[in-house]
Amino acid sequence: MKFDFDFENATKIYFGKDSLKNLETELNKYGKNILLAYGGGSIKKNGIYDKVVAILKKCDKNIIECSGILPNPALSKMLEGAKLVKENNVDLILAVGGGSVVDCAKGISVAAYYPGDDVYQRYWVNWEPLQDHKIVPVASVLTMVGTGSEMNGGSVISDIDNKIKTGRVFPPNVYPKFSILNPEFTFTVSKYQMVSGVFDIMSHLMEQYFSGDDDNTSDYIIEGIYKNVIRAVKIAVDDPTNYEARSNIMWDATMALNRIVGLSKTQDWEVHNIEHQLSAYTNCSHGMGLCAISMPYYRYIYKFGLHKFVRFAKEIWKVDPTGKTDEQVALEGIDCMEKFAKECGMITTLKELGATQEMLPDIANSCIEGGGYKKVTKAEILEILKNCYE
Repeated sequence: MKFDFDFENATKIYFGKDSLKNLETELNKYGKNILLAYGGGSIKKNGIYDKVVAILKKCDKNIIECSGILPNPALSKMLEGAKLVKENNVDLILAVGGGSVVDCAKGISVAAYYPGDDVYQRYWVNWEPLQDHKIVPVASVLTMVGTGSEMNGGSVISDIDNKIKTGRVFPPNVYPKFSILNPEFTFTVSKYQMVSGVFDIMSHLMEQYFSGDDDNTSDYIIEGIYKNVIRAVKIAVDDPTNYEARSNIMWDATMALNRIVGLSKTQDWEVHNIEHQLSAYTNCSHGMGLCAISMPYYRYIYKFGLHKFVRFAKEIWKVDPTGKTDEQVALEGIDCMEKFAKECGMITTLKELGATQEMLPDIANSCIEGGGYKKVTKAEILEILKNCYE
């Protein structure tokens, strides 16, 4: 392990078929006023809303609802939720839904008592340290997996008016206090949403994996999780209610971004930076955007981290190196990933996601220049986007 690190993660996880039973115990630790945050209403169709509300009422809680949180949560909704929190003296924000709902809940918790009107600029755009103001506790009941937001400080929020989508990783006091993970709650998610979340998991792992030239424990953990994701999603695509497969995917998602696998590592995150601006212009599914960008991006930078891409090909995709150059092995590994994505029904071109060629220069110009093995410029980002188009 090459670099010193600190690690703290105080989120309590309740995992399994009976995990919702623990909600009552946790709710009794908080005050009377609960902000119930959720998305477009799918939790009402699948019955999760009724189960959660019944427990809230049993605990004699006053429920304030913040519904309609989008898959790419909007700044306007975050500010609306923050206003509700302050007006109703909310004691706990309970996010019921996928990662976007949890991301928005964290944003609400941070924004509610922020002493000013520039919270997005200062905390999300500028990444300034949190000021000394009240942070409202957050908890989650997860219904879709991929982001890992249930056990980290990440909060990605979109300023729709200005076409800015940016994420911020907040310190541990913003992490969910507890998260309830019942794999059965993900069974009704569509195949499209499921595989989109799976590529989000894969991308989180790769953003942390493709960096550095040292031998460290984190990379071995990443390889194990990545291989399990591949195995589990193949089963889940054919059998969506296979509990073992869906439970493994759910825990893989949490492990991929609760900081464990990134310890003592430099990291990349340029694929995410590019995708954020892609979805700011197209409102595409985050995981599908990552999928469309990843293969062209890695084909563009692989020579600068050739040793790691060779290892990725051999360890993850079982590429036989016999009679091949390192470059051929590395590229075959990326080809294997692309083939896998297509077999699972993932989107691999920007055109399929609603982007137009006319958008690409604007998207590129709005992106953050960065990367791991190769620092890409805006001109190079445009070239990568062109390679992603069709």
